[in-house]
Amino acid sequence: MTSKIEKGICRFCHAFCALDVHIKDGKVTHLIGDKNNPVYQGYSCIKGRNFHEWHYSGSRITSPMRRNDSGQLEEISLNEAYTDVADKLQSILAEHGPRSVAMYSGTFSHFCVAGVMTRHAFMDAIGSPMRFSNATIDQPGKPIAMALHRRWGAGPQAFADSDVCMIVGANPLVSMWGGIPAFNPARRLHQARKRGMKLIVIDPRKTESAQKADIHLQCLPGFDTEIIAAMIRIIIHEQLYDKDFVKLETEGFDELRQHVERFTPDTVAEIAGIDSEDLVAAARLFASSNSGNATGGTGSNMSPNGTLLEYLLLCLNTLCGRWVKAGEPVRNLGVLFRMFSGNARAEKPLPGFGFGEKLRIRDLRDTAAGLPTAGLPDEILTPGPGQVKALFVVGGNPLTAFPNREKVKKAFESLELLVVIDPQLSATAEMANYVFGPKFGFEMPAISFANEGMVTYGLSIGFQEPYAQYQPALIDVAEDSQLVEDWRVFYEIARHMKLPLSYRGTPYDMQTSPTTDDLIAAFVRRSPVPFDDIKAQASGQIFAHRSATAVPKEPDWPHYLQIGDESMMAELARIAANKKDRAIDLLLVSRREHEVYNSVGHSLPALQKKRPYNPVYLHPSDAERLQIENGACVEIHSDTGMVTGIVTMADDVRPGVVSVSHGFPNSAVTSSFSGTSVSTLIDDETHFDPFSGMPRMSAIPVTVTRSSV
Repeated sequence: MTSKIEKGICRFCHAFCALDVHIKDGKVTHLIGDKNNPVYQGYSCIKGRNFHEWHYSGSRITSPMRRNDSGQLEEISLNEAYTDVADKLQSILAEHGPRSVAMYSGTFSHFCVAGVMTRHAFMDAIGSPMRFSNATIDQPGKPIAMALHRRWGAGPQAFADSDVCMIVGANPLVSMWGGIPAFNPARRLHQARKRGMKLIVIDPRKTESAQKADIHLQCLPGFDTEIIAAMIRIIIHEQLYDKDFVKLETEGFDELRQHVERFTPDTVAEIAGIDSEDLVAAARLFASSNSGNATGGTGSNMSPNGTLLEYLLLCLNTLCGRWVKAGEPVRNLGVLFRMFSGNARAEKPLPGFGFGEKLRIRDLRDTAAGLPTAGLPDEILTPGPGQVKALFVVGGNPLTAFPNREKVKKAFESLELLVVIDPQLSATAEMANYVFGPKFGFEMPAISFANEGMVTYGLSIGFQEPYAQYQPALIDVAEDSQLVEDWRVFYEIARHMKLPLSYRGTPYDMQTSPTTDDLIAAFVRRSPVPFDDIKAQASGQIFAHRSATAVPKEPDWPHYLQIGDESMMAELARIAANKKDRAIDLLLVSRREHEVYNSVGHSLPALQKKRPYNPVYLHPSDAERLQIENGACVEIHSDTGMVTGIVTMADDVRPGVVSVSHGFPNSAVTSSFSGTSVSTLIDDETHFDPFSGMPRMSAIPVTVTRSSV
């Protein structure tokens, strides 16, 4: 027997925690946080500590599968699968053209740079613009708002330097996202609170993060935009904003001041179900602090007006001067990417929405977050030139993640070709014509690129320190398996189709296959820190020379931070004039659970024991009113659909709110209580963000009744 401990990177979620990987006889037996890592310092979560279970799961797909004439999925060889898919794809392209082929990249697809590169190279070679991702059904407002507001070249004030942190609709102690850095968030919050940092949380649940807050505005869901607008009004009226910064670095102040005027504390407090004095106190605490930032999370972004909310949060931060000024430290310029220029200035403007490819439905166009994914099912179902006939799904489970589950199912049933790359037979994979089982996790090399790459998705996203880590492949796959890296599926199909691949001007060698390491090296070839230097330290390293002091902008620099964007102000005016319906019975909100990550983790034994089904969390007062007891089977109805679930009493949920996790179930053919699928309740056509195209995915009006089952 041989035993060893290797240094690894967890890829269960975007946090990329550093792990000690215990390996015995070629198999991972145990995972624990790497105490020698300079950033994570031994942190790991329950999902990461059980990541290896997925490698050895009995439900894992280890050979390609093809749907036979009787409708069953059967195992075939890799070469058969490549050849079949290539032949069918060529026929579809010949008859319907490049736009008929679409790609959906899910959460789990973004953790390997080789896959990111090759998917784009493949779609470029085909000539199809139809590329969709989870980014536009989660938090698309972030990059769109950043484009409209413009980026600051020296970056935001770091969490480690903050006197105040405000979190809107996020629970980073569980989700590893939003406000508190994802890298050992509980410890970082504890350290910040110990040195005196104040925490403000706006959330309809008393989440794990809200329990630590100095001020918790436990509002009704869907009113985050109005609350932030009211805060901006208070700060302007009380002259609490950074007048010098606003005068020197912004434009649009008068427009913003005018458009927030109708959002008085009393008016907003009444509709949002909070105390006006608490609202004023939160605004004063945030503005009177010397440093910090406010950020939104999935809950607030999935609610109505997600783009406008994110824009107003940027405006709030800008009013208070929450950006690194000339002469102040920029903690991380970027190691694999140049995250920030280091110049204390507004960067050049970029388009936010309404450019590029236009979808054939709902007048949706490309955005800074990508094509509106909620439009993909209609692009499949709507006849005519450009209709999508073939779809590749990589590392995602859109049947559970997309809004309007029944429409998605109908759309997938109508496809001529559905190819899924996924480690497990997900609900989407159950419907596929071809399924490939990929290598993942410790079976392939990795580099900590994702957190730098997501810098436009939030002020505290990305490593706070100039850090990077590389992990080689640590274990082999079973000899009798036909597992391949997800990027290789596209490479081999392209070879069968005789398509040359190229990524950002660099061609692939289509004769001699590259390795995953070759592709990673090509991806980071222009990185500020050489790839070899990153590979040299197994536990990851902080590259101190990638910290700097912000330099002043040039005297004739023409760009400013935009805090009065015309499209955002028009939307704010529309909301101000819109009367709110207070007769709604319950509002359903999304939530995060420790044991799962989006549609991933539900089937792993150690995690399933703790979360065997998707609970419907209800406040005891609502349960009493509805005559529903703890553990009762219920039906949740919206205007779009109905799902069943099992009630769990929850004092942390505000009365008038029902809280259920998104991303269940795993099966396309069953709809048991264990898989309460919120997507069934979402209307994808009527209520959607006009800028991102994302439907209202949270704060959904529902009724809850006892189930007859």
